[in-house]
Amino acid sequence: IIPGFLTQNGQPLGPFGVMGGPMQPQGHVQVVVNLADYGMNPQAALDAPRWRFVDGSQVLLEQSVPRHIALELAEMGHDIQVMADSINFGKGQVIWRQSGVLVAASEPRGDGLALVG
Repeated sequence: IIPGFLTQNGQPLGPFGVMGGPMQPQGHVQVVVNLADYGMNPQAALDAPRWRFVDGSQVLLEQSVPRHIALELAEMGHDIQVMADSINFGKGQVIWRQSGVLVAASEPRGDGLALVG
């Protein structure tokens, strides 16, 4: 497991992590991009469609990745495979503090549960 911890302007936001072997660092990048660059809330950031670089030009996509994106990647020379299930795209959780309130999220790819007490 590769845990991460997010800060903003020197202040702690909270921990996050994506489990799944080689998908761990790729999942971390995708979740952080969704949070920081796309402004998604933690649950949306985890729910978003994922890709997975495998080897050479091979890229696996979840079925929920829009078709036009898969076609554009193929036109760029990537060997695209759309996977029937999401088992190889990691399983993640996020907890962060927003305006003094803890927000927890757990994605649908696994059997996790987001619970803040």
